[in-house]
Amino acid sequence: MALPSDVSLIGSLMPEAGEGSGLSRPDPEALQPNIGAMVQDVARLLRRRFDRRARQNGLQLTRQQARALLLIARNEGLSQAAIATMLDIEPIALVRLLDKLHEEDLVERRAHPTDRRIRTLWLTPLAWRVIDQVLAINAAVREEACAGLSPVAREALMQTLGHLKSNLGIAEETETAAAD
Repeated sequence: MALPSDVSLIGSLMPEAGEGSGLSRPDPEALQPNIGAMVQDVARLLRRRFDRRARQNGLQLTRQQARALLLIARNEGLSQAAIATMLDIEPIALVRLLDKLHEEDLVERRAHPTDRRIRTLWLTPLAWRVIDQVLAINAAVREEACAGLSPVAREALMQTLGHLKSNLGIAEETETAAAD
């Protein structure tokens, strides 16, 4: 017996939507991109623009490396484990990333002052020059993305995104605590 095509197989398994079938189509508004999809799309486009600008400026750095450098710059002296958590990557993945940054003379690993098992992260003088390049590229991409938005709208956007992040972070912490 020959199997029907995927479409006809699916159609044969599901009753027709409509009166009496118990199935209904969602409101067309519900099918529109939601905030998560929109934020993800914007983030993807921002990453692509950063990559393109970095290549154009001769910056031999991946987005993840640039992100790690910025996190270390904001938090010098934090442990590798803390930076891995902030980047939402496994510690072993961060070790490989840090090995590359260390080879490029951008990051120093230092012993923790009270716990010899912990390595803290510090930027080298060369890294600060790279940070300047990353910040310049970020500013150019941000200007491109926010073209046409007033300073008030830009501030509102940042406050709104910060609020969303805070809400979701609190929810995440609550659920994690409840699971433990």
